[in-house]
Amino acid sequence: MNYIHTAQKEGAELITGSAGIPTELAKGNFVQPTVLGKVKPNATVAQEEIFGPVLSIITYENDHQALQIANNTIYGLGGGVWSSDLNRALQFARQMRTGQIDINGAPFNTLAPFGGYRQSGNGREYGDYGFKEFFELKSIQMEILK
Repeated sequence: MNYIHTAQKEGAELITGSAGIPTELAKGNFVQPTVLGKVKPNATVAQEEIFGPVLSIITYENDHQALQIANNTIYGLGGGVWSSDLNRALQFARQMRTGQIDINGAPFNTLAPFGGYRQSGNGREYGDYGFKEFFELKSIQMEILK
């Protein structure tokens, strides 16, 4: 709820939802699904992981600016790219600094490595890379004395 209030104080527009508790869920820790518009790239809701049903809309003019916005955070667990041009989407996805990217809502692949970049989900789970996370490697250097 504080993130929604902070977003509004920082100039975001409340499009739908609210910081209030849903009436049908009076007990527990819940917040209404909320959409915020006019969010600035450096706003708190754009820079921190909220883990709530809050969608922040950040507009951009071109692919270059969109990539700057996508990579302008200390986190990088997952992202999404939507485009009717799959080559353009793939080129864009390759430039994003995030551990997993879904193009056009592709389903989660448990055979692919899962993990993030920077301060989000370091290490890998699933796939061969996830299996290798359990290895304990050792290096021994030796000098032969005469």
